[in-house]
Amino acid sequence: MTDFQQARRAMVDGQVRAIGVSDSRLLAALGRVQRELFVPEARRAMAYIDRPLPLGEDARSGRFLPPAGVFARLVQLADIEPGDRVLDVGAGTGYSTAVLAAVAANVVGLETDAGLAATATTLLADAGLENVRLLVGGIEALAGEKFDAIFIEGAMDREPVEFFELLAPGGRLVVPLRRQGVGVATVYVAGEAGVTARSEFNATLPGLEPPRIRDEFVF
Repeated sequence: MTDFQQARRAMVDGQVRAIGVSDSRLLAALGRVQRELFVPEARRAMAYIDRPLPLGEDARSGRFLPPAGVFARLVQLADIEPGDRVLDVGAGTGYSTAVLAAVAANVVGLETDAGLAATATTLLADAGLENVRLLVGGIEALAGEKFDAIFIEGAMDREPVEFFELLAPGGRLVVPLRRQGVGVATVYVAGEAGVTARSEFNATLPGLEPPRIRDEFVF
């Protein structure tokens, strides 16, 4: 039987700290959130390996849980403060939303796949998290909302300009952008003169296009 608590400690020390993630609140969240609960039961023994894990029962579905190291480096780039409001785009089964909820005031998870969103809603409720809301649908469901940080959990081939209007003043958006086939972690910051961008490091993740609107679940 897998010792998941030991696996989490090994993940934090070997996959996250070892590559320069130093945010103490983020490290604590990664050591506390039970990653194994957010992957299909048949793959739980592999929950802490250092590679993307398929979230659907069919690995060909294209939806994955990112490796912990890449995920943590991207979250650290968002520079999330305890009082921040965060949008998690591509929430999947809710693991990223649960981690973000431990370092932010509240989190909205956005997911296009109704099945994954339903799973996320159940898992987040089971975890007793009261500062999260899970929506299934697209950016249209967020009209009028503003966020201090937006985390896009998958590679994109273009700038996510449609999300810029959701950034509060000083807000940060983090996304891996594909450039000539290579994913590059990119941070957009909303300032007085508009949104500016900077590139940080290579970050390879499976692709994720911005969600299209569907029916909405609210957690």
